[in-house]
Amino acid sequence: MAYGFAIGPGGEFGIDAYRWTPLHADVDGWVEALALADHAAHWARTRTRITGEAVGALDLTGYERVPEVRGLTDTWWRGKDTLVAVYDGEAVGLAAPQCRVAHVYGGLDDWGLRGG
Repeated sequence: MAYGFAIGPGGEFGIDAYRWTPLHADVDGWVEALALADHAAHWARTRTRITGEAVGALDLTGYERVPEVRGLTDTWWRGKDTLVAVYDGEAVGLAAPQCRVAHVYGGLDDWGLRGG
């Protein structure tokens, strides 16, 4: 891998690559993000992967941030029937904007959006 995972001086979880890049405010946020990704992938009717410059064109108007993931450069957003994961950490840490990735999980009901 081009980087390693690390815990920052303030407890942030991130990657140590070309430069230190915090992904989540803490390890708990990273674990929440992993759990949410697994949950969304299981319950979504559709899943779309977007890369590079196209990630910047995502319109997240009307979406709310998912606070449980404590995202810094990697963030999650909740819409009416959609969850969106935006992964900018590698792009920032490696100074490589082409590494931006977003996953759009669509067709979710309330259980799919929020769990139990």
